[in-house]
Amino acid sequence: MATMRAARLIRAGEPLSIEEIPVPVPAGDEVLVRVRACGLCGTDIHLAVVGDIPAARTPITLGHEGAGEVAAVGPSVKNFKVGDRVALLPAACCGVCRFCRVGRESLCEESSVYGMIRDGALAEYIAAPARSVLPLPDAIPFDIAAIVTDGVSTPFHALRSRGRLAAGETVAVVGCGGLGTHAIILARLMGASLIVAIDPDEAARKRATELGADLAIDPKAGDPAKALRNRLGRRGVDLSLEFVGHPETVETAVRLLDKAGRAVVAGVGMGKPTLPPLISFVGMEQAVIASFGMDRRDIEDLLALIASGHLDLHRSVSARYPLAKVNDALGRLASRDQGVVRLVVEP
Repeated sequence: MATMRAARLIRAGEPLSIEEIPVPVPAGDEVLVRVRACGLCGTDIHLAVVGDIPAARTPITLGHEGAGEVAAVGPSVKNFKVGDRVALLPAACCGVCRFCRVGRESLCEESSVYGMIRDGALAEYIAAPARSVLPLPDAIPFDIAAIVTDGVSTPFHALRSRGRLAAGETVAVVGCGGLGTHAIILARLMGASLIVAIDPDEAARKRATELGADLAIDPKAGDPAKALRNRLGRRGVDLSLEFVGHPETVETAVRLLDKAGRAVVAGVGMGKPTLPPLISFVGMEQAVIASFGMDRRDIEDLLALIASGHLDLHRSVSARYPLAKVNDALGRLASRDQGVVRLVVEP
């Protein structure tokens, strides 16, 4: 095929344009992937609907959670062949910078995020550097693989690499949408002794308890930190995770901590949260830690857990849409429909 359909961002606040554009030609170190599934996430809303995260250029094809089959390979690619099932890192990494060399691709100094800097996976085909492509086990469906690349690996990175969750520790999750929901599932799998879900939406709290949370708290009913201590009779949790990106939710995540507790902030926003008084914050040796994205090993390990049957994500894909209905999917996601964990587009 010389051309393909792609969902193109022309201007934030306007519907994506489904256009016929040339199929990309893979460079020497790239593979061409026939996209079978592309997940949607909050970043797509910031880019396409709200417009507070700018794309490097327009028009640009959105979509950074991709999975599919190799359709062609560049002449220098040796580790993939046509027909291989693959998942894509959400960004093309350079492979040579100081962070890539130690396996911290999330901090790659030359990172090119799909749908933000280079054309993404809301299209029939995508070209990607082979170093940023992962083999996909036959047992894992494309839609599950797509959401793992960000929607599941981001909370996994926050829990394991940044939060250093140890078996037996207590965990609080602030914001139980797609990322928070998966944080609860993973925290239970990783051996958390107690998981507390905090979300103002009743449906989100109900889903959280069904998937592994021991306690769900409505922040609209009062200070969640006070409610936590009243309910549990303890000072706080060992690890809190924040997936909202608002100053007040970050401050809540810190107030939930016990002595030596860690608050991991994965939510992104423009606000400026306030730390507690230093005499209490420093005196209790608490930590506030940022967590951004994921590394290659996070995705690889999650795929291995799914393939072996130890991680079940059958409830994670809330709906699937054809490419022609991508704007319907974005609209549903932007409406904050609490019945949604993740939405997937199948080009």
